[in-house]
Amino acid sequence: QVRLVESGGGLVQPGGSLRLSCVASGSIFRYINMGWYRQAAPGKERELVASISNIGRPNYADSVKDRFTISRDDAKNTVSLQMNSLKPEDAAVYYCNTATRTWNWGQGTQVTVSS
Repeated sequence: QVRLVESGGGLVQPGGSLRLSCVASGSIFRYINMGWYRQAAPGKERELVASISNIGRPNYADSVKDRFTISRDDAKNTVSLQMNSLKPEDAAVYYCNTATRTWNWGQGTQVTVSS
């Protein structure tokens, strides 16, 4: 089973930036469409905010379009999320997974946006 490890979260002021990273174990990463998800609070929906196909084509939720950029490095089994112009409503625990939520979830990384 693939293991996912997210990192890069933290506390940032509104308007600030963060870069999240997710490393996946295993050798099939390069063939998989990947996504970044977020969950604002326990019990709330874990929503897909960005995805990237195995050939690098990105897709974004309307709420983050033009502010977030997803990328991947298949040589390092890594998918990243550059988050700019952060808003308080972006605060959540961020997770990566396949675009169809196939793998076990990692621990996530907490993003807090507050002045």
